[in-house]
Amino acid sequence: MSEPQSNDVIRAEGLGKTYIEGKLHTPVFDGLEFAVQAGETVAILGASGAGKSTLLHLLGGLDVPTTGEVFVAGQQMSALSNAARGRLRNSALGFIYQFHHLLPEFTALENVMMPVLLAGLPTQEATTRAQTLLESVGLGHRLAHKPGELSGGERQRAAVARALVNTPACVLGDEPTGNLDEKTAATVFAQMLELNRVQATSLVLVTHDRRLARKLDRVLELREGRLHVLAASEV
Repeated sequence: MSEPQSNDVIRAEGLGKTYIEGKLHTPVFDGLEFAVQAGETVAILGASGAGKSTLLHLLGGLDVPTTGEVFVAGQQMSALSNAARGRLRNSALGFIYQFHHLLPEFTALENVMMPVLLAGLPTQEATTRAQTLLESVGLGHRLAHKPGELSGGERQRAAVARALVNTPACVLGDEPTGNLDEKTAATVFAQMLELNRVQATSLVLVTHDRRLARKLDRVLELREGRLHVLAASEV
């Protein structure tokens, strides 16, 4: 197996996933090769059930592949203990989902601070970093509001800030704007791209929205268990 290239923040080699339930074996894909470089933005398209979310979970170490390996920031995920894998996820990766998954009992500021507090950052520094990010996504006036007091777009913008608070090498997004109206989705997406530019953080986004996908550096389609590179005319 080849070593990951130094400029690859995530690399998958020979990646396969088969779900097994009793005698039933359901293969999702097998032998996938994938890499994302520092600062690169990648969209992954595909029909419902094609395995896009499964792929994202494998790349983020949230699930274990049946075959193949995933490297994150040069480290082989399968060679790490569960605790070490969790630390690597928290430091090198950010996650954004279709639903924000903010903790309802905490304020926007507290939700965004949480990853860096878990990483051991002093409270004052964590507060400053979280506040700066929330201000950058237009939520400087909503720091003390809990998720139930925020609109859908505001909650998703807080989730974007939380994903980026640890300055991760890569953010993995699973339909991050899929639950928003068209105008709000465009605003959140633009803010994600701006933060990508400022922080040089890579983005790998699963999306069904081809208009948004066209704005990324590279577009792939997961189809029949294979990743296909799409030309601009195909997106």
